[in-house]
Amino acid sequence: MCRQIIALIVSLVFFSVSISASEIDSLLVVLESTMAQRSEFDAKKEQKINRIRSLLVESDNTAEKKYHIVKRLIKEYEKYNFDSTLFYTQQNLSIAKQLEKPDLIIEANLTLCGLLSSSGRYKEATDILNRIGKGELSKEILIQYYKNYRDAYSNLSFHTTLNENTEHYVTLSNLYADSLLAILDVNAEEYLSIIEGHYRADGHLLKSKKTNTHRMAMVESGTSAYAKVAYDRAQIYRVELDIENQKRYLILSAISDIQASVKDNASMADIALLLNKEETVDKAYKYISFAMEDVVFFNSSLRFLSLSSILPIITDDYQRKSDKQKSNLRRYLKIISLLSMVLVFALVFIYRQVRTISKARNDLRTANNQLKELNSTLNSTNNQLNGLNTELSEANHVKEQYIGNFLTICSNYIDKLDSYRKMVNKQISNRKVDELFTLTKSQKIIETEVMEFYENFDNTFLSIYPNFVAELNALLIHDERINFKNGELLNTELRIFALIRLGINDSSKIAKLLRYSVNTIYNYRVKIKNKAAGNRDDFENTIMQIGACSK
Repeated sequence: MCRQIIALIVSLVFFSVSISASEIDSLLVVLESTMAQRSEFDAKKEQKINRIRSLLVESDNTAEKKYHIVKRLIKEYEKYNFDSTLFYTQQNLSIAKQLEKPDLIIEANLTLCGLLSSSGRYKEATDILNRIGKGELSKEILIQYYKNYRDAYSNLSFHTTLNENTEHYVTLSNLYADSLLAILDVNAEEYLSIIEGHYRADGHLLKSKKTNTHRMAMVESGTSAYAKVAYDRAQIYRVELDIENQKRYLILSAISDIQASVKDNASMADIALLLNKEETVDKAYKYISFAMEDVVFFNSSLRFLSLSSILPIITDDYQRKSDKQKSNLRRYLKIISLLSMVLVFALVFIYRQVRTISKARNDLRTANNQLKELNSTLNSTNNQLNGLNTELSEANHVKEQYIGNFLTICSNYIDKLDSYRKMVNKQISNRKVDELFTLTKSQKIIETEVMEFYENFDNTFLSIYPNFVAELNALLIHDERINFKNGELLNTELRIFALIRLGINDSSKIAKLLRYSVNTIYNYRVKIKNKAAGNRDDFENTIMQIGACSK
């Protein structure tokens, strides 16, 4: 019983893993489809930016109205293009100073501070923060003030090389996070994000997941907010060492990043690293290249440096796989070369066969000359053998016709073999082994040769026995006489009795010559004899009496 329970548990775990792997594969298909549409999402982003930018040239714009329009532009550019974000942030700072409104100046400075911090310019960011002072800031600006301090020290803790500095910066970041918690609404997404991070850092992963689920319900997929929440969810699973769920949420995050045209993202690079560890190198290289294109477009030196540490790892693995594939290709080329040698030997064999046929043709020519001499001798025999001589002359005429046609067929066959040899040689030279295999596999060549054989036989036979069809029809019942289709000289039934007229009476030999079964030949013979006007038993003997044409 215990073993059965263990087996059931193992089966359930395996089934769960299989479903999870299948879901990941489906999500990767969606991700790659979304990647292919990146230019479309970016075009929509540009259209939105252009619509906002067009508001700047309206004639009734005041400086303050222009400030708020630029603020909207900064929000659109914030995760899309660093240079444009910096340009409009500095422009808004200039407008705020022109308006001489302290709250707008502080707000613009805090926006600039956040931008500098995200790009790795921590000293400049903290200098701006230190100059501001938290005095009588509004709650909204105070939240941004604490958030900038927290993010600056958090980034410093991540990028510093000294452990003691890391602990110091983490402490400062947590202090400002606590300051944020004190003034944020407990249901605000930013509040929940900080709480989730604290739970994760303290190892309370169930509470962290529950908080993340609450955040997930507050955001819409396809937005940068959803991408961030999904990325945070993936970090919880990373701590749990749940790789499949980590990948799942990283993919969901990456899909939303692309849909929202977020170029400053980390999800795609993390997916590439996980896939590279699983030796799915092709996809890893594809995704890291895609991420690098986004980084280049965003133009943040900090993000570029971060990605540059990952890119060589994946690129090296991809290069090793590529080298292995090249090695396999070289091995396949050797195999193909070996096959080419086999084909060369085949050509040599064909050539020898052609020579054999050529020799046979010469032997036939000699035999033909000898037959002519014999015929001449027989013609000079005394008058008592005239009857026999007439029969021999007719037999000699038949032989001449068939030998001449046989020699022509042999010659044509040699030409065909030579053409086939050239074609095979050309295909091998062009390394088209698959096409050559397909050609030699086809029955079309045999079918063509059979039809040509029938045509040659029909022409030759009728040249010797031109009245054969009419005389054979005369032996049949009037209504059962044989009619032809357009273009036919003989049909299958007439060819059978033509061979009988030539002395080939055995059905198996006829079947072999005409490429039919013995049973089919037998049925044809019976069918025609049943149509005979006279005695059916004497029908074939009567066929043998049909005379040949005179020379």
